[in-house]
Amino acid sequence: MKPYNGMPAKDLKGVTWRKSAYSNSQGNCVELAELPDGSVAVRNSRDPDGPALIYTKEEIRALVLGVKDGQFDSLLV
Repeated sequence: MKPYNGMPAKDLKGVTWRKSAYSNSQGNCVELAELPDGSVAVRNSRDPDGPALIYTKEEIRALVLGVKDGQFDSLLV
């Protein structure tokens, strides 16, 4: 099955979901998994069987670099 935006995360078989070490102990976090084609799936840990959003490696790179650069710090206030 070709991954698509909004597909059930449970249908992404054989992937390893990862979350930040900064996630809280209640499991409220965003999890990411690299897919065989190099794209990255994102899901909400509170709904692990819910929808997954699929991003290209370039889109994830832009997000991570923006976070590291502080471009999203205003969302934490």
